[in-house]
Amino acid sequence: MLLGSTSISLFSQNTVSFSDQMNELFKPLLNIMDQILFWDPFQAMGIELGAKVPIIILWLIFGATFFTIYFRFINFRGLKHAIQLVLGHFDKDGHEGEISHFQAISTACASTVGLGNIAGVAVAISLGGPGATFWMIIAGLIGMSSKFTECTLGVKYRKINADDSVSGGPMYYLRDGFAKKGWKRTGKFLAILFAILASFGALGIGNMFQSNQVASQAVATFPVLANFELLIGIIIAVLVGIVIIGGIKGIARVNDKLFPIMAILYITSCLVVIGININQFGEAVSLIFEGAFNADAAKGGFVGVMIMGFRRAAFSNEAGIGSAAIAHSTVKTQRPVTEGYVSLLEPFIDTVVICTMTALVIIFTGLYQNPDNLAGAQLTSAAFSTVSPWFPYLLLPTIFLFAYTTIISWSYYGVKSFDFLVGDACEKYFGKRIYATRFYQFFFLIVTALGSILSLSAVVDFSDMLVLAMAVPNIIGLLVLAPEVRTELREYNIWIKTQIRNPKN
Repeated sequence: MLLGSTSISLFSQNTVSFSDQMNELFKPLLNIMDQILFWDPFQAMGIELGAKVPIIILWLIFGATFFTIYFRFINFRGLKHAIQLVLGHFDKDGHEGEISHFQAISTACASTVGLGNIAGVAVAISLGGPGATFWMIIAGLIGMSSKFTECTLGVKYRKINADDSVSGGPMYYLRDGFAKKGWKRTGKFLAILFAILASFGALGIGNMFQSNQVASQAVATFPVLANFELLIGIIIAVLVGIVIIGGIKGIARVNDKLFPIMAILYITSCLVVIGININQFGEAVSLIFEGAFNADAAKGGFVGVMIMGFRRAAFSNEAGIGSAAIAHSTVKTQRPVTEGYVSLLEPFIDTVVICTMTALVIIFTGLYQNPDNLAGAQLTSAAFSTVSPWFPYLLLPTIFLFAYTTIISWSYYGVKSFDFLVGDACEKYFGKRIYATRFYQFFFLIVTALGSILSLSAVVDFSDMLVLAMAVPNIIGLLVLAPEVRTELREYNIWIKTQIRNPKN
């Protein structure tokens, strides 16, 4: 037993040392990315707004607002039709693709609905106050238009492989869409840049952070699991590996079952907390609206609260990032716009519904002031505990499901991005393209397991910034190719009217 204890102690020391070394290695890169993505153009011009306004958040807001206006508020007009498509009202046999509309939206939602919906929202409310909720909802609503644009293009420019599998996403519409306009080199550069950012970004936001938070929450809930974090990480990696080996079909089959369960479980739990505190309804609504427009200077004023809400929504629903287009490109359809419509629902589900549920739980229970300075998920857990000491235990299975579905979804995004970069070379020199996929999956699983014990804060933050940076090449592509989406939408609207009049066609 002494030998075992000594081994654990030595391993822990080595782990801490390795974590520290890796964090120090990545800090300079993190600082560079922070200066680029979170540069404040207003401060640079000498305009003081009371809070930092990151250029990347402005970029995402600009894109979402532009597409909302350009497509004449498709985010609201298209909601009814989006639901009809998810329910299969217009499905037909024989369409190219690998998964159904419902599986596509489940997979894409599973990648966005993660621990950020629990921990990230809590941070936004504690820092920006209840008013951040209002701007978070607005950001989710206009973000629906960005999702519509990128997922339509994802299907339009997807590639059907020889084995009937599908490859698609921003890499392909950037490369092929720009080439069609005569901008081949620019498109190829943007596509490669996006693929690099997605391949490496998936290793932080997609698995390391998720497994680390699951292990931490498990130990916090059941202290007896202390020193078993690595075992928890290995179990998560094995469960992930079983699913991702089957590709998008396997991932979609799991997500279309798990995502509805975890969403219903979490929303129901939130509604119980809100219902018990329903007498706070009037005050909560007042706090949200007053805080949205009349925030005090300590929270950065009106601008500070707005940016906090928009920032949380951007990190959560990934509208404009381009990741969802990779999953949606595999759907069974002959009409690209159908998947644009379906994807409208993602920011609504992720931000307008689930993120708002978390915010309301914290506000209704009065913990938005965060008197104990609790961090992230701890604040949400404290809000749940106001109902009953055992109620936070409901968070553990929810956190596991949120993390697990995020990991398996992001593994696919990483695989497809990595395949875009090296797949052709693998096929040329080794005879099989699958080697690129297997190499990335193997490395992804190792990082998933190690993420449970490594406190690589700088590495994870750097990976998150890589994911956020994906919006730069992606939105450039969306702006350039938006007229094609409008043409597709116009043709689809004509076609769908004939289908409604004569469904046998």
